[in-house]
Amino acid sequence: MAQWLALLAETKTDIIFPGLGITLRHVGRFFQVFGYRIAYYGLVIGIGMVLGYLVADRVAKKTGQNPDPYLDFTLIAIIISVICARIYYVVFNWKLFADDPWEVFNIRGGGLAIYGGVIGGILTAVIFTKIRKLPRMLFLDTAVCGLITGQIIGRWGNFFNREAFGTYTNGKFAMLVDATAVNNYCNPNTPSSIVENAYAGKEKAMAAIMEIRNNPVVRNGVTYISVHPTFLYESLWNLVLLILMLLRTKHKKFDGEIFLLYLFGYGLGRFWIEGLRTDQLFLFNTPIAVSQLLSALLMVGAGAAYIWMRRNAAKKRSEAK
Repeated sequence: MAQWLALLAETKTDIIFPGLGITLRHVGRFFQVFGYRIAYYGLVIGIGMVLGYLVADRVAKKTGQNPDPYLDFTLIAIIISVICARIYYVVFNWKLFADDPWEVFNIRGGGLAIYGGVIGGILTAVIFTKIRKLPRMLFLDTAVCGLITGQIIGRWGNFFNREAFGTYTNGKFAMLVDATAVNNYCNPNTPSSIVENAYAGKEKAMAAIMEIRNNPVVRNGVTYISVHPTFLYESLWNLVLLILMLLRTKHKKFDGEIFLLYLFGYGLGRFWIEGLRTDQLFLFNTPIAVSQLLSALLMVGAGAAYIWMRRNAAKKRSEAK
């Protein structure tokens, strides 16, 4: 896997949105400063983290909180979230590391799962608020505004890596990507036996991969695959969700409402988008997409918690009269 990623790092390719009339020329995976390579993926993630903190800081000030703890939390949460994102990816993709376990520590070789990062960030917030004796649900309401901001920006790292795209489409939002610059499974030149072996027992996922391979688009001698830009869908979905969260912050009925709105809204969007993805992580040897399962659980859990907490808040207001 690391060798394949190293090969892609040398490749600059065009990325085309024919239905939108957009062609992005010579898109690379990194740029150089004084001979040192800086990956666009890492840069985008870094920008997302900074903007996420600034949004949380702004929300804290707007809601009358002391913004200082949010900087301390951000610095800690970033480290824990990266570790958890890696653990999540490795656990559900162990076959990539079984022959060389030391590759687990090679984060630069790729392999982070956003759900692992989200889980890590939330757990960090729970522990952080307990140690600092801060109002937990109010803190979570504020922190998730920063979290989703980071997700909006961070998804564009997948664009530069030519990853996290979806199934075949030739519709309005179809994205054409050079077949040699994506994972081997989607490349029509890769023997189908490799795909069949990798996706044994996962017929639906394999069918989606084969549909991509069987519908290449050739332009100027270059073979492209035509796929859903699911990273874009998720970025836009999260942007709409952030706007709703910020608007609701002024009118929320109880602390924790924005946090639950985030869990439900993100789970809903991710459940739909994950169904379009072709690089899903599966629940061990089953055909179940683990992120889609987790998204469904998030929606159910957040919905139930919202009903319960809203009723409790209404009851307390009634008793206070």
